[in-house]
Amino acid sequence: MRVISGTRKSIPLKSLPGNNTRPTTDRIKETLFNMIAMDIPDCNFLDLFSGSGQIAIEALSRGARHATLIENQKDANKIIKENIKKTKFEKEATILERDVVSGLSTLMGQKFDVVFMDPPYEMELENAALQALLDYDLIDDKSLVIVEEKLHTDFSFAIDMGFEIYKEKCYKTNKHVFLGRKQA
Repeated sequence: MRVISGTRKSIPLKSLPGNNTRPTTDRIKETLFNMIAMDIPDCNFLDLFSGSGQIAIEALSRGARHATLIENQKDANKIIKENIKKTKFEKEATILERDVVSGLSTLMGQKFDVVFMDPPYEMELENAALQALLDYDLIDDKSLVIVEEKLHTDFSFAIDMGFEIYKEKCYKTNKHVFLGRKQA
């Protein structure tokens, strides 16, 4: 696992051993960032269920102004801190060591341009995270929200919440769902 592009290109990153954090592969990460390349420069980036922090670090390497990472696993947070230090993004990154919903509650008053979340699959944690983004007014009509989830996961609940699905990018076993606030 490494930084794919940008100012920290090719720096190797650590991840937790085992399947606890399920890091996004370099190939999928590159596809994702090619799709959102125009949204990243100077954005305020939010990475939920951060795992190793690699997605936020990739965003910072590609020009994001700031990244906030929320992760509740103690071991994962240790890896995130090491990766942030190794890539020298300590000033551009804020790490919140708590569960996603309580972490989001501390961010009231901020707006995020791009939100990425990769929750543990099939636990419906994205439901609560999406609702919290709305409840705490952390996104606006121009914000892009990307959720990584299992291929068969139904996102009709998000439409009922007030989101619209812009597109889905499907891979072999998972997908990225691109959402935004429904325009009035």
